[in-house]
Amino acid sequence: MIANLFMSQATDRHFPERREAFTRGDVMMRGVFNRLCAGFGYLHISMNLLKSLATVSGLTLVSRILAFGRDVLIASVFGAGIANDAYVLATRLPNLLRRMFAEGAFSQAFVPIFGEYKQRRGHEETKLLVDHVTTMLALILLAVTIIGIIAAPLIIYLTAPGFMEDPAKFDLTVQMLRITSPYIFFISLVAVAAGILNTYNKFWVPAVAPILLNICLIGGVLWMTPYFAEPVIALAWAWFIAGFVQLAFQIPFLKKIGMMPTLRLSLKDPGMWRVIKQMGPAMFGVSISQISLILNTVIASFFVAGSVSWLYYADRLMEFPSGMLGAALGTILLPSLSKCFASNNMKEYSRLLDWGLRLTILLALPAALALGLIAVPLLATLFQRGAFTGQDVVMTSYALIGYSVGLVGILLVKILAPGFYARQNIRTPVKIGIITLIATQAMNLLFVYLMQLHHAGLALSIGLGACLNSGILFYFLRKRGIYQPEPGWGVFMAKIAVAVGVLALTLWFAMGSTESWLTGDSWSRVLRLTMLVVGGMLAYFAALAALGFRPRHFSKNAIH
Repeated sequence: MIANLFMSQATDRHFPERREAFTRGDVMMRGVFNRLCAGFGYLHISMNLLKSLATVSGLTLVSRILAFGRDVLIASVFGAGIANDAYVLATRLPNLLRRMFAEGAFSQAFVPIFGEYKQRRGHEETKLLVDHVTTMLALILLAVTIIGIIAAPLIIYLTAPGFMEDPAKFDLTVQMLRITSPYIFFISLVAVAAGILNTYNKFWVPAVAPILLNICLIGGVLWMTPYFAEPVIALAWAWFIAGFVQLAFQIPFLKKIGMMPTLRLSLKDPGMWRVIKQMGPAMFGVSISQISLILNTVIASFFVAGSVSWLYYADRLMEFPSGMLGAALGTILLPSLSKCFASNNMKEYSRLLDWGLRLTILLALPAALALGLIAVPLLATLFQRGAFTGQDVVMTSYALIGYSVGLVGILLVKILAPGFYARQNIRTPVKIGIITLIATQAMNLLFVYLMQLHHAGLALSIGLGACLNSGILFYFLRKRGIYQPEPGWGVFMAKIAVAVGVLALTLWFAMGSTESWLTGDSWSRVLRLTMLVVGGMLAYFAALAALGFRPRHFSKNAIH
């Protein structure tokens, strides 16, 4: 430092003609230093995201394994008949509302604004925002819960009119819906806590909540069913208990970061009104996809008994990759993108999107192929026992194949939509969602009624609609300059395509006949499926390795 000072003074006094050269050199060195710091910053961000993704995905894997155990128990005890149809519908509606209020509209509206407050304002203002928003949301949710309990018969009539043909089935569904309705209150407050904790990079805490849900439901099947005249009602009470447990679990962590909400209502808080204003179009946007699901349920209620359950179990398998990858990536990307937008770092914003897209393509394509190709082996191994018959396996496999067509689109939506939400732009995804809804219902007309694909046509329409949704989102992100692809996409996609081809050949020849999966015993199916899945994974990643693909190359591209 002293030498530089004397050199600077000597240069200024005695060598004025060199002053400009030294200045240029200093600027150059500073530029190199800044770029190095930025590069290490990008590396740090990328590695942190990978670590967070691994944590959330790992916990989601545990949750999904427990969920499969739960579904296996339910399928074994209740099959795909009247009781299970009633259970599926009574829990689907609170889940739809959860996605609309909590994980959907609220998260999209609250997290970017909360991230902005945390980034630019002090702790006190941020805490006030949490208090006022939580109080307002709790009041709204309480009203919705009461309406759900009182209007349960009307709700079932509107969403599953086919159930009216069987009064016992209708009454059972109404009774269960009244028990599960308060779940929307608890789980929406869980989503509030999750949005706060995720913004503070406490991703693992919200990721534990679904594990608690599945533990409660497994306990309900094993220990509560004997105490009810209609055993399936025990599952409704298990959902009620699970909502309370999930909320209670997150409270200590909110206290630790000083963000435990206090009931304080202020109608003059501009931040709260910004969240509510954003929730309007967000709720409408989320409602579009949920309306599509409700319409599918209405249509399926007129099909043969079991159709609702076949769609449900296919959807459960789709939730495995969707939750482990799509939901996990969306969870960690939204707060990170919001921070980049708040600090006006648009270059890193684009890089984060590119990183998410590459990782999604890398894992979603083989998952979609595997779900469609080995649908029967998967379903037979996981569900064919007790009341769940081989016929149920075959019918559910048709729905799973239809869903798998759109898996890549479903996962890409979870990456591309936050590209708009983090910029507090919800209207664009809403408009795209309207187009998707219209297209999905037009495809329902084609596949369900004209081509007579029945419940499989409903699943195929959802899958293709998701592909259309993701395609339009990608187009507008590119058109508006929000996302600029990093170099190397052509080579990357070529390697993925070859590896997916190798995977397809491996699964096709190793799978065997459909009949062998439907007639084999449970343990032989487990062994064969394990060998099939492990062999497919080894073939896919070995093909990528042979083509020169390395995980570090992917990470490097994500931070360049």
